[in-house]
Amino acid sequence: MDARATDERQQMDELSQRILNLFDQMNSDTLDLHTLFEAGGNDPNVRGRVIDVVARLVKEGLLEERGSDFYAITTKARTALVN
Repeated sequence: MDARATDERQQMDELSQRILNLFDQMNSDTLDLHTLFEAGGNDPNVRGRVIDVVARLVKEGLLEERGSDFYAITTKARTALVN
C-alpha cells in the first residue's frame, strides 16, 4: 500500500469522500453537477458546499472538468479511495 495515498485518504473530508464515492455508486466515470449535489443530502448548507468541494477536487487532480457541468473521476482519486 502506498503511504502517500493512505495519507491523502485520511486527510480527505467526509463530503469529498461522498462526492467521489458517487461515481462508483452510479457506476459512471462522469457525472453532472446536479448528481454530485446528492452527496450533500437534504441539507441546503451542505449542498452549497458541494460546489466548493468539487472545485477543490478539480484543483487537487481528483476530478476533471468535462464541460457543461460534467466532471470525471481521475485515476488518482480512484487510487486514493481504494487505498
